[in-house]
Amino acid sequence: MTDQPATTISSVSRAATVVYGLVAYASFVAAFAYALGFLANAGVPKGIDDGRATPAAAAVVINCGLLGLFAVQHSVMARPWFKRRLIRFVPRAAERSTYVLAASLAVGLLFWQWRPLPATIWSFEAGWAVAALWVVKVLGVVMVVGSTFAAGHLKMFGVQQVLTRSPRNRGGAGFRRPWLFRIVRHPIMVGFMIAFWASPQMSAGQLLFNTLATGYILVAVRWQERDLQAHFGAPYEEYLRDVPRFLPRLARSARGRPSSPIPAQIGEGQ
Repeated sequence: MTDQPATTISSVSRAATVVYGLVAYASFVAAFAYALGFLANAGVPKGIDDGRATPAAAAVVINCGLLGLFAVQHSVMARPWFKRRLIRFVPRAAERSTYVLAASLAVGLLFWQWRPLPATIWSFEAGWAVAALWVVKVLGVVMVVGSTFAAGHLKMFGVQQVLTRSPRNRGGAGFRRPWLFRIVRHPIMVGFMIAFWASPQMSAGQLLFNTLATGYILVAVRWQERDLQAHFGAPYEEYLRDVPRFLPRLARSARGRPSSPIPAQIGEGQ
């Protein structure tokens, strides 16, 4: 009888953690879906070229600040030292969900407060060019989504952790060979960059977003690789040697063997 209250509290805590993780995942799905329409200026209440008119200089400052806030959140919360501090305040199984929720809120703030810069940088008129660019853009989005499932979608977004009440794999466990990650080390980021730049129409606001987002990707993946190298050691160092960061090689490595197995967490950090 004396154990019943503790058992009840534990059950409530587990249920709350699961609900928290599912809410965080739902926030990601909503943010990602809205981002597709936001960047395409279609199907959402406010696209990247919509909103309150602001002097160009002020719009650039505000937009840079919004992207900077997302970059700080996305990178700082991904660092091992921050995770160690975070699990003092949230259950270890909810650490990833907290990261996902914070990222979704940062993206939501960006959508809400983004200032339009609608001046046209380029606009393709030929039907075949517009169609081709839309096909490439869609392929970029498919590459992003497909890569998350190749790397372990539910784990990447914290759902598996809250359902199983366990943190990420530790040490050398969890090494796999997702096929996209055998071609380039960061297929998720490659997919994002393709989706950003394959645009039949480009406004000044879109150009600003794409440039800053691409610059952040180029820097952030190096931090992620450094963390993964420190965590996984020799297997990841071998992976760094065998597989290019962004541009795929057409030939196998000089040693004539396939790419090294990679950790399930490869896509988790950034």
